[in-house]
Amino acid sequence: MGAYVLNEGLVAAATLYAVGAASPGPSNLAIMGAAMSHGRLRALAMALGVVLGSQFWGLLAACGLAGIMREAWWLMMAMKLAGGVYLLYLAFLSARQAAVADWAAPAALEPEKNGAWRWLLKGAAMHMTNPKAILVWMSIVTLALPREGGGEQAFHAVWVCGGIAVLVFFGYALLFSTAAAREGYLKVRRCFQAILAAAFGWAGVKMLLASSRTV
Repeated sequence: MGAYVLNEGLVAAATLYAVGAASPGPSNLAIMGAAMSHGRLRALAMALGVVLGSQFWGLLAACGLAGIMREAWWLMMAMKLAGGVYLLYLAFLSARQAAVADWAAPAALEPEKNGAWRWLLKGAAMHMTNPKAILVWMSIVTLALPREGGGEQAFHAVWVCGGIAVLVFFGYALLFSTAAAREGYLKVRRCFQAILAAAFGWAGVKMLLASSRTV
Protein backbone atom coordinates (compact mmCIF):
# COMPACT_ATOMS: atom_id res chain seq x y z
CA MET A 1 0.00 0.00 0.00
CA GLY A 2 2.82 2.40 0.78
CA ALA A 3 3.97 2.34 -2.86
CA TYR A 4 0.87 4.16 -4.04
CA VAL A 5 -0.06 6.20 -1.00
CA LEU A 6 3.04 8.34 -1.60
CA ASN A 7 2.30 8.78 -5.32
CA GLU A 8 2.13 12.50 -6.12
CA GLY A 9 -0.85 12.08 -8.41
CA LEU A 10 -2.86 10.24 -5.77
CA VAL A 11 -2.06 12.89 -3.15
CA ALA A 12 -3.09 15.64 -5.57
CA ALA A 13 -6.32 13.82 -6.46
CA ALA A 14 -7.17 13.25 -2.80
CA THR A 15 -6.49 16.91 -1.99
CA LEU A 16 -8.68 18.07 -4.88
CA TYR A 17 -11.50 15.81 -3.74
CA ALA A 18 -11.20 16.85 -0.09
CA VAL A 19 -11.43 20.55 -0.96
CA GLY A 20 -14.43 19.95 -3.21
CA ALA A 21 -16.23 17.71 -0.73
CA ALA A 22 -15.73 20.07 2.19
CA SER A 23 -16.78 23.17 0.25
CA PRO A 24 -20.38 24.35 0.74
CA GLY A 25 -22.66 22.76 -1.84
CA PRO A 26 -26.11 21.17 -2.23
CA SER A 27 -25.04 17.90 -0.58
CA ASN A 28 -23.41 19.54 2.44
CA LEU A 29 -26.30 21.96 2.89
CA ALA A 30 -28.81 19.12 2.67
CA ILE A 31 -26.94 17.10 5.31
CA MET A 32 -26.70 20.14 7.56
CA GLY A 33 -30.42 20.77 7.20
CA ALA A 34 -31.29 17.14 7.88
CA ALA A 35 -29.06 17.09 10.96
CA MET A 36 -30.50 20.23 12.52
CA SER A 37 -34.15 19.64 11.66
CA HIS A 38 -34.49 15.84 11.73
CA GLY A 39 -31.72 14.54 13.97
CA ARG A 40 -28.46 12.65 13.80
CA LEU A 41 -29.67 9.27 12.51
CA ARG A 42 -31.39 10.69 9.46
CA ALA A 43 -28.48 13.00 8.73
CA LEU A 44 -26.02 10.08 8.92
CA ALA A 45 -28.28 8.08 6.60
CA MET A 46 -28.29 10.94 4.09
CA ALA A 47 -24.51 11.28 4.42
CA LEU A 48 -24.10 7.57 3.69
CA GLY A 49 -26.29 7.96 0.62
CA VAL A 50 -24.11 10.82 -0.62
CA VAL A 51 -20.97 8.73 -0.08
CA LEU A 52 -22.44 5.74 -1.93
CA GLY A 53 -23.58 7.94 -4.82
CA SER A 54 -20.13 9.48 -5.08
CA GLN A 55 -18.45 6.07 -5.01
CA PHE A 56 -20.80 4.85 -7.74
CA TRP A 57 -19.59 7.56 -10.12
CA GLY A 58 -15.99 7.08 -9.00
CA LEU A 59 -16.05 3.38 -9.83
CA LEU A 60 -17.59 4.07 -13.24
CA ALA A 61 -14.81 6.55 -13.96
CA ALA A 62 -12.14 4.10 -12.75
CA CYS A 63 -13.59 1.35 -14.96
CA GLY A 64 -13.29 3.60 -17.99
CA LEU A 65 -17.04 3.98 -18.52
CA ALA A 66 -17.01 7.73 -17.96
CA GLY A 67 -15.81 8.46 -21.51
CA ILE A 68 -18.52 6.26 -23.00
CA MET A 69 -21.23 7.98 -20.97
CA ARG A 70 -19.92 11.38 -21.97
CA GLU A 71 -20.36 10.48 -25.64
CA ALA A 72 -23.88 9.15 -25.00
CA TRP A 73 -25.35 12.65 -25.14
CA TRP A 74 -28.95 11.41 -24.90
CA LEU A 75 -28.18 9.66 -21.60
CA MET A 76 -26.42 12.71 -20.23
CA MET A 77 -29.35 14.88 -21.31
CA ALA A 78 -31.84 12.60 -19.55
CA MET A 79 -29.73 12.60 -16.39
CA LYS A 80 -29.37 16.36 -16.55
CA LEU A 81 -33.14 16.81 -16.76
CA ALA A 82 -33.75 14.33 -13.93
CA GLY A 83 -31.11 15.96 -11.74
CA GLY A 84 -32.37 19.48 -12.42
CA VAL A 85 -35.97 18.54 -11.66
CA TYR A 86 -34.93 16.76 -8.46
CA LEU A 87 -32.99 19.80 -7.24
CA LEU A 88 -35.96 22.04 -7.98
CA TYR A 89 -38.13 19.63 -5.99
CA LEU A 90 -35.74 19.97 -3.04
CA ALA A 91 -35.93 23.76 -3.48
CA PHE A 92 -39.72 23.56 -3.29
CA LEU A 93 -39.60 21.48 -0.09
CA SER A 94 -37.17 23.93 1.53
CA ALA A 95 -39.23 26.93 0.45
CA ARG A 96 -42.35 25.33 1.90
CA GLN A 97 -40.57 24.84 5.23
CA ALA A 98 -39.34 28.44 5.16
CA ALA A 99 -42.93 29.60 4.73
CA VAL A 100 -44.10 27.81 7.89
CA ALA A 101 -44.06 30.23 10.80
CA ASP A 102 -44.56 27.79 13.68
CA TRP A 103 -42.42 24.69 13.52
CA ALA A 104 -41.01 22.46 16.23
CA ALA A 105 -38.03 20.17 15.77
CA PRO A 106 -38.95 16.48 16.12
CA ALA A 107 -38.30 15.20 19.61
CA ALA A 108 -36.91 11.73 20.19
CA LEU A 109 -37.08 9.87 16.90
CA GLU A 110 -38.13 6.28 17.48
CA PRO A 111 -35.93 3.77 15.59
CA GLU A 112 -38.92 2.10 13.97
CA LYS A 113 -40.19 5.44 12.65
CA ASN A 114 -36.99 7.18 11.70
CA GLY A 115 -37.25 6.53 7.93
CA ALA A 116 -33.47 6.16 7.62
CA TRP A 117 -33.70 4.28 4.34
CA ARG A 118 -35.65 7.12 2.74
CA TRP A 119 -32.98 9.61 3.77
CA LEU A 120 -30.23 7.33 2.47
CA LEU A 121 -31.98 7.22 -0.90
CA LYS A 122 -32.37 11.01 -0.89
CA GLY A 123 -28.64 11.40 -0.34
CA ALA A 124 -27.76 8.91 -3.07
CA ALA A 125 -30.19 10.53 -5.51
CA MET A 126 -28.45 13.89 -5.12
CA HIS A 127 -25.27 12.42 -6.60
CA MET A 128 -26.63 9.76 -8.94
CA THR A 129 -28.83 12.27 -10.79
CA ASN A 130 -25.95 14.72 -11.19
CA PRO A 131 -24.02 14.01 -14.43
CA LYS A 132 -21.39 16.58 -13.44
CA ALA A 133 -20.20 14.17 -10.77
CA ILE A 134 -18.76 11.71 -13.26
CA LEU A 135 -16.91 14.51 -15.08
CA VAL A 136 -15.35 15.57 -11.78
CA TRP A 137 -14.38 11.96 -11.12
CA MET A 138 -12.79 11.76 -14.58
CA SER A 139 -10.48 14.62 -13.55
CA ILE A 140 -9.68 12.99 -10.21
CA VAL A 141 -8.95 9.59 -11.74
CA THR A 142 -6.82 11.12 -14.50
CA LEU A 143 -4.87 13.15 -11.96
CA ALA A 144 -4.23 10.05 -9.85
CA LEU A 145 -2.83 7.92 -12.68
CA PRO A 146 1.00 7.72 -12.65
CA ARG A 147 2.92 8.61 -15.79
CA GLU A 148 4.37 5.13 -16.00
CA GLY A 149 0.90 3.61 -16.20
CA GLY A 150 -0.95 1.35 -13.84
CA GLY A 151 -4.74 1.41 -14.08
CA GLU A 152 -5.14 0.04 -10.57
CA GLN A 153 -4.14 3.49 -9.29
CA ALA A 154 -7.55 4.74 -10.42
CA PHE A 155 -9.27 2.38 -8.01
CA HIS A 156 -6.86 3.37 -5.24
CA ALA A 157 -7.97 6.97 -5.77
CA VAL A 158 -11.63 5.98 -5.52
CA TRP A 159 -11.08 4.16 -2.21
CA VAL A 160 -8.98 6.95 -0.73
CA CYS A 161 -11.51 9.58 -1.75
CA GLY A 162 -14.25 7.36 -0.37
CA GLY A 163 -12.57 7.50 3.03
CA ILE A 164 -12.33 11.28 2.76
CA ALA A 165 -16.02 11.44 1.85
CA VAL A 166 -16.95 9.46 4.97
CA LEU A 167 -14.95 11.83 7.17
CA VAL A 168 -16.35 14.98 5.56
CA PHE A 169 -20.03 14.12 5.11
CA PHE A 170 -20.38 12.13 8.33
CA GLY A 171 -18.55 14.96 10.07
CA TYR A 172 -21.16 17.45 8.85
CA ALA A 173 -23.94 15.14 10.05
CA LEU A 174 -22.41 14.73 13.50
CA LEU A 175 -21.42 18.37 13.95
CA PHE A 176 -24.76 19.89 12.99
CA SER A 177 -26.87 17.34 14.89
CA THR A 178 -25.56 18.48 18.27
CA ALA A 179 -27.99 20.02 20.76
CA ALA A 180 -26.33 23.43 20.35
CA ALA A 181 -26.61 23.30 16.56
CA ARG A 182 -30.26 22.27 16.66
CA GLU A 183 -31.06 24.98 19.20
CA GLY A 184 -29.39 27.56 16.99
CA TYR A 185 -31.23 26.20 13.98
CA LEU A 186 -34.59 26.89 15.62
CA LYS A 187 -33.64 30.56 15.84
CA VAL A 188 -32.69 30.91 12.17
CA ARG A 189 -34.78 28.09 10.69
CA ARG A 190 -36.78 30.13 8.19
CA CYS A 191 -33.71 32.00 6.97
CA PHE A 192 -31.67 28.79 6.63
CA GLN A 193 -34.47 27.02 4.73
CA ALA A 194 -34.77 30.04 2.43
CA ILE A 195 -31.03 29.81 1.73
CA LEU A 196 -31.42 26.09 1.04
CA ALA A 197 -34.29 26.79 -1.35
CA ALA A 198 -32.21 29.40 -3.20
CA ALA A 199 -29.17 27.10 -3.39
CA PHE A 200 -31.15 24.11 -4.65
CA GLY A 201 -33.12 26.27 -7.05
CA TRP A 202 -29.99 27.90 -8.47
CA ALA A 203 -28.28 24.52 -8.92
CA GLY A 204 -31.38 23.01 -10.51
CA VAL A 205 -31.90 25.84 -12.99
CA LYS A 206 -28.20 25.87 -13.84
CA MET A 207 -28.27 22.14 -14.55
CA LEU A 208 -31.38 22.40 -16.72
CA LEU A 209 -30.00 25.30 -18.74
CA ALA A 210 -26.51 23.88 -19.17
CA SER A 211 -25.57 22.47 -22.53
CA SER A 212 -25.83 18.68 -22.74
CA ARG A 213 -22.25 18.68 -23.96
CA THR A 214 -20.91 20.46 -20.88
CA VAL A 215 -22.81 18.89 -17.95
